[in-house]
This record gives sequence, C-alpha cells and structure tokens, in this order.
Amino acid sequence: MNNFASVSQESCIACGACNSAAPEIFDLDDNGIAEVIYGGDSNRGITAIAKELLEELQEAIESCPTNCIQLSAVPFA
Repeated sequence: MNNFASVSQESCIACGACNSAAPEIFDLDDNGIAEVIYGGDSNRGITAIAKELLEELQEAIESCPTNCIQLSAVPFA
C-alpha cells in the first residue's frame, strides 16, 4: 500500500514538529508553514512516501498539535 501526505497549510501553526520528526518528508516555507517536500512533491500529495520513511511519517503525524497532516492511500490530485 502506498502512502501520500499533504499538509493543510491553513491549519498549520508553524511549530516545526513535523520537520523535526521527518526532515526528509517535511520542511517549512519562508513563512514557517509546513509542506511536504519529499521527492519534490511541493505539498501536492502526489509522491508516494518510501516505505523506509513510514515510521518517521507516523511520528510526524502524531507530533502535529493541529492534526494538519493528511494521509491517503491514493494521490490527492
């Protein structure tokens, strides 16, 4: 099963928890808002996250205080 991630940027409070937990998947933009960067995804939710990063992805999801990380088995777009 594939896992695709995206950040609901309207809900992000720029805490950086996701970036700390999974720096290969998430980064913060110039305003400090989180986005998915894995594989050049640019927060579109169309790049499958590698299986070896799933533990870090789950940690990032659990550490997000606003639950703004969305996860799907199919691409978002």
